Amino acid sequence: MRFSSGLALLFGFIAIFGAFIWESGSLESVFLGPALLIVVGGTLAAGLAGTSVEVMARMPKLIWIALFPKKYDRWEIIDKFVDLSTFSRKEGILAIERRLDEIEHPFMRRLFIWLIDGTDPQTLQKMAENEMLFLTERHNLNISLFQKLGGYSPTMGIIGTVMGLIATLSAAGSDPIVLIRHIATAFIATMWGIILANLLWLPIGDKLRVLHQEEIELMQMILDGTLAIQIGEIPSVVRSKLLTALPLSEQEKYLESRIGNIW
Repeated sequence: MRFSSGLALLFGFIAIFGAFIWESGSLESVFLGPALLIVVGGTLAAGLAGTSVEVMARMPKLIWIALFPKKYDRWEIIDKFVDLSTFSRKEGILAIERRLDEIEHPFMRRLFIWLIDGTDPQTLQKMAENEMLFLTERHNLNISLFQKLGGYSPTMGIIGTVMGLIATLSAAGSDPIVLIRHIATAFIATMWGIILANLLWLPIGDKLRVLHQEEIELMQMILDGTLAIQIGEIPSVVRSKLLTALPLSEQEKYLESRIGNIW
């Protein structure tokens, strides 16, 4: 499911606050402005101090990508390689230029442009691997941001707790309502620090890492398919090479759906 991570996070918040309400708690009592300001504001400020404005500015987009990732159908990509392999053996590799618009994946399209331009296999592979390397470095920078925020958030919660306790002690002997408000702010700050770390920052970082690994695996499969077409492999060999990127159970399903009963 394309938005499974978003549903999981939503379920996590519902489970926590649902249990709180079940125990006769009030949501109004946990959404305290001072506590949220300390935790959210302090966490983002610490994140900005440890990185750059450009990286922080990408946060909304990265969160959207983690919750609603774009997915490419690997079966369709394998089918496209088999089709292009058959086509190139009949019409020649240069004829693939007429079908570039049919290629949806940008990395795959870029590799075929290099192939059509006459790039030799070793150079093409090196260029593709360099792109994958730089992509990994950029993604690791984004992932580390959310890992850092996940570390800062509980700490900011503790800071909020300490500040709340200081305010409580400072107001000792005054109106009991004021004391209760300070104590609530203290404990709620810790709660929000832990909740946001474990239900927002760290899960998003983990999701981005999973998406990165899937993207690298897909790019490697695309590179293998492009090189196979470049050296003139027959379509059945191209298909077999690309199928190795899929789990065995998925390979069987693919073969059964495309070729029929394989047994």
